[in-house]
Amino acid sequence: MANRKGEKNEDGTEVVQINKWDGSQVKHAIDDAFKNALMERQNCREHFGIIDGRLIICFLAVGIALFALAYDYIYTFPTSRPILIICVSSYFVLMGILTVYTTYIEKGIFAVAIQSDSNGNTLRKWTASSDMKKYDDKYSITLSVKDAKSAVREISSTKTCANYIDVDGVICHDLISAELKRLYNSLNSADKKDK
Repeated sequence: MANRKGEKNEDGTEVVQINKWDGSQVKHAIDDAFKNALMERQNCREHFGIIDGRLIICFLAVGIALFALAYDYIYTFPTSRPILIICVSSYFVLMGILTVYTTYIEKGIFAVAIQSDSNGNTLRKWTASSDMKKYDDKYSITLSVKDAKSAVREISSTKTCANYIDVDGVICHDLISAELKRLYNSLNSADKKDK
């Protein structure tokens, strides 16, 4: 396998080569390629709200741990015992909240894009999520859209990873862009039928 890092595709994107036998690396590389293709859509910009929620929970947990450490440093153990119990309990509660947040709110979402009109008004919110089981070659992507006038509509596609990666482990951006375009157009055509 030749190292092709740093090379460019015909469309100017960097060649991404991965270990095609590492399922986690494959999933993340395909996720990144789908995210880049989604952001190239007309007037789409990335929205970081879901990631910010996770960061806030982690920030609070680390803040509590640092407070406990500093308090124990200033007031040695027998004195700091009640504060340490409160901080440790709070830390574990926040870790439980983080687990619930990543399981039920994030749900495999790797990209959120806001589509705006020429005046900067929000038209639609696009969400892309994926799933790939351990030791499986099936990659599932779900693209959903929400606008002010309708409920959330979504479409899914499940294909083998070989549809997006060549034999050398290079991500095929043109195939990923074509698949995203198909899903995107399908949701847009459903939107036009609703009107």
